[in-house]
This record gives sequence, structure tokens and C-alpha cells, in this order.
Amino acid sequence: MLRIQIKVIPRSSRDRVIGWVGNRLKVAVTSAPERGKANEAVIEVLARLLGLNRSAVRIVAGEANPLKTVEIDAPPAVFQLLPPR
Repeated sequence: MLRIQIKVIPRSSRDRVIGWVGNRLKVAVTSAPERGKANEAVIEVLARLLGLNRSAVRIVAGEANPLKTVEIDAPPAVFQLLPPR
């Protein structure tokens, strides 16, 4: 399991992982930050990037904040798919 800090940029032009800004992974999503839509999009973007099921990625802190903590359940080799720091 890996726990990472992320910064979410809602209402972006496309869904993507931008890269590291300090100790946070910057994730852009097209969804608006309302009714959990942006959170669901973040989970989808990270799961797709790492080739995981959505159930392996969960937001554990900051659900109503652009600064979030995400927990990812996966073998260590999968985390090499994240952008380098």
C-alpha cells in the first residue's frame, strides 16, 4: 500500500496526471468539484494510470479540499508507473 499527497485541479481541459509539485502529485480532472464528481474522476485517473481497479484507489483525507491524501493498494512494481519526482 502507498499513501500519497495530491493536489487536484478541477475543471481542467482534460483528465491527466501532471507531475510532482513539491511532495504532492498534481492531478487535473475535467469534473467540477461538486457532489464528489472530482473525487471520482481522481480515482479513475489514478487507477487508469496504474492499471488498477478503481477499488484499489481511495481518498482517505481531504474529500472536500483540493489537497487530498490517497491510498493505493498495489504491488510495489506498479508505483514505478507514477511520474518521477
